[in-house]
Amino acid sequence: MDCKKYIGMDVHQATISVAVMDEAGKVVMDSVIETKARTILEFIQGLRGTLWVTFEEGTSAAWLYDLLKPYVAKVVVCDPRKNALLKAGNKNDRIDARKLADLLRVGLLSPVYHGESGVGTLKELARSYLTITKDLTRVRNRIKGLYRSWAIP
Repeated sequence: MDCKKYIGMDVHQATISVAVMDEAGKVVMDSVIETKARTILEFIQGLRGTLWVTFEEGTSAAWLYDLLKPYVAKVVVCDPRKNALLKAGNKNDRIDARKLADLLRVGLLSPVYHGESGVGTLKELARSYLTITKDLTRVRNRIKGLYRSWAIP
């Protein structure tokens, strides 16, 4: 019998609080792991059954989505502003991970689209180009201002 497991992750820069819940809503496992690809994959591969994973949109969301997608049945990146149930009650990383797993289990999460990673690379290149252009303009204007202050044409 292949049972579903719902995994809620509260992701931070150094650690991830993970809660694993079964179909009945019972917490099977509660853990804190490093935010490193190898550690995350070892944890996921150590679980049996059909795995559904959720975590909130953030700076690591695209990377984590691309990392987990091949290893689980479903990945839901959710919008933290639309998860009103997370704001109610006590707040800490362990409780947040459990609430995320439970919301995923009952289907109450608002997903954020995460598609192909090629588009992300293009966006990052465009953003870098714009930033470099702005920086170059700012430096040129500072140099011109410095020359003007010394009366150099």
